[in-house]
Amino acid sequence: QVQIVESGGGSVQPGQFVRLSCTFSGTIFAIGNMAWYRQAPGKQRELVASISVGSIVDYADFVNGRFIISSDSFSGTLYLSMNSPVPEDTAVYYCNAEIRIRELSPSANYWGQGIQVTVSS
Repeated sequence: QVQIVESGGGSVQPGQFVRLSCTFSGTIFAIGNMAWYRQAPGKQRELVASISVGSIVDYADFVNGRFIISSDSFSGTLYLSMNSPVPEDTAVYYCNAEIRIRELSPSANYWGQGIQVTVSS
């Protein structure tokens, strides 16, 4: 069993800094590439940012330099730092990771349950 838990969301005002965290627990041999996705009401889930095992990061165009994805290899925590959020960033944010549960197991894609971020004045 793998558990992925997001935290740090909630209601914020436009321009207010918010940081999302994602922790991993359970039967985990190795964590590979990780990412944050989001899904706004009535829209498809979309990639926000990703970070590879080699710490190569990539961002969706709409991020436009406002968000930073990072990870703490010691604690195994994934972060998304959101600077200058706008109402259009309102969505449920999901943590995603490629995880191997055993040394000889193939990687599988795992998702957190999602956390709401609402940007409103």
